[in-house]
Amino acid sequence: MADALPKRAMLIVNAGSRQGEALFEQAREKLAAAGLELIDAHVVHDPKVMEPVVKAAISRAPMVIVGGGDGTLSTVVDHFVGKDTIFAVLPVGTANSFARSLGLPLDIEGAIDVIAYGRRKRIDLGMINGDYFANVAALGMSPLIADTVPAGLKRYLGIFGYIIWAIRVAFQFRPFRLRVTLEDGTIERVWATEARIANGSHQGGVLLIEEASLDSGEMIIQAVTGTSLLRLAWSWFATLFRLRRRAQTVTEWRGRQMILDSKPHQKISIDGEISAKTPVSVECAKGAIEVAAPREISPQG
Repeated sequence: MADALPKRAMLIVNAGSRQGEALFEQAREKLAAAGLELIDAHVVHDPKVMEPVVKAAISRAPMVIVGGGDGTLSTVVDHFVGKDTIFAVLPVGTANSFARSLGLPLDIEGAIDVIAYGRRKRIDLGMINGDYFANVAALGMSPLIADTVPAGLKRYLGIFGYIIWAIRVAFQFRPFRLRVTLEDGTIERVWATEARIANGSHQGGVLLIEEASLDSGEMIIQAVTGTSLLRLAWSWFATLFRLRRRAQTVTEWRGRQMILDSKPHQKISIDGEISAKTPVSVECAKGAIEVAAPREISPQG
């Protein structure tokens, strides 16, 4: 098949991700059993060397399998831009939002089935101030949580740890004035308690921006409007339970290029890591990389 994935790859797993080190040997064995030739395999303990290790792997392998959470994936995704190497994801993080946006199974067997028998798919990346990111960036409550949540709480309780910490930090939070400049120069202003810059559909493991697609050629900015934290809580509740009234709590803008600002200035969490601060330019890098994606019908049956 023309869109078949390579049968030779390198495996790189971030030991600091929630299940990374524990699943490394299992992943290596299952990949070999599925017929993949692993040129090399690394478990990385020092986060500082993750990028250079992945960059070196891209120059050696037709496909690089990266095991980690959203922060890890977003950090290394830049190095796949402009390369022929396939970016394959082993979801071993806490929320695995990018994997969910791709439609990947979250269990190790299902993820490896995609890597072995899936297809090539070209997807967009988001850009904030010229820096690529994979899935979703956010300002408001999400960065406040990401900036302060204890590592142990996140590692051992996963998404529930985020929820517990969100309740704790909510009393420190204040709404902000959001300003969005659209492609045609139109300026939109709203009060907001949270805003998301979306390439993918999931954030924090939750389907949050239903209209976002990794191959749409556009970015979506979604704001939870108003000044009340109760309204933000209701928006999240309505989202979790797929209530129709959720749409009444948010405002969305879409385009290939936009400018986002806020008053006061806000930190921005990019795929779970604090990496920017308003004002920022927001762009869509259409078809920037190729990934390992699921097939609608597995070749195994």
